[in-house]
Amino acid sequence: MIDTPTLSAFMGVAETGSFSAAAERLYITQPAISKRIALLEQQLGARLFDRVGRQIQLTEAGRSLLPRARQVLMDVEDMARAIHDLSGSVTGKLRIGTSHHIGLHRLPPVLRQFSRDYPQVELDIHFIDSEEAWEGVLHGELEMGVVTLPPQPDERLQSDVIWRDPLVFMCAPEHPLAKVDNITLETLTGYSAILPSPVTFTRGIVERLFDEHNLKLNIAMSTNYLETIHMMVSIGLGWSVLPATMVDGSVVELAVDVPLPERELGVVIHPARTRSNAARAFLQALEASGL
Repeated sequence: MIDTPTLSAFMGVAETGSFSAAAERLYITQPAISKRIALLEQQLGARLFDRVGRQIQLTEAGRSLLPRARQVLMDVEDMARAIHDLSGSVTGKLRIGTSHHIGLHRLPPVLRQFSRDYPQVELDIHFIDSEEAWEGVLHGELEMGVVTLPPQPDERLQSDVIWRDPLVFMCAPEHPLAKVDNITLETLTGYSAILPSPVTFTRGIVERLFDEHNLKLNIAMSTNYLETIHMMVSIGLGWSVLPATMVDGSVVELAVDVPLPERELGVVIHPARTRSNAARAFLQALEASGL
């Protein structure tokens, strides 16, 4: 009989790629993890991990088990949550994924009020890229994501817009572009751009805009952290596209003849997952702070 602790051990090793990291995550010893994995392999009659040097990789059987194990653990957690929430109390752990930018600029007042209203909820907040948080919700690792929403809707997750986030072109006051009148997208291609990483939703918005005009961006640097981009722009290393809320005395907004689409910031939840009372309360707090 395969039990949930054994599946949790398997998921821990699969997601961290390490027996020791899985042990730290589950607060048990590494030998206990090894024992659970060995038992699971014996029960299934298949090797689940290849151990090559220090690297741990899933075998074909392990890759086949992964989504099934994830679903079983999510179902068990949802069942326990549903029974617990019958009492109507707002307690327990709420696992949320959010981007560094949203965590710094949008969430603080929400978190402050929520923690005062529901002190018995343990907030487990993961500050990661929006795209990583989105995947975490999809795979059941996070109950909720507060993220930059994908430009194209994805029906695998339920998403709700909380904040509109206009984007603007910007550069340092001493940058040559700051002195140019009648700036076009083609004008921008003549100067170095500093943009978010290619995997981000924001980068996708910018690239699509230039692709629509058959223009090639001149990208000098990229990083996932908007605050780092803001700093590099402020010292004159290039122009960028960032949220309008980041325009301050160290950068200036550029009046480009083509408007930028705005980002949508919001919450994503798995439609097949039972919402905890804590998740419902947090969603209400988000909606009260938004549009």
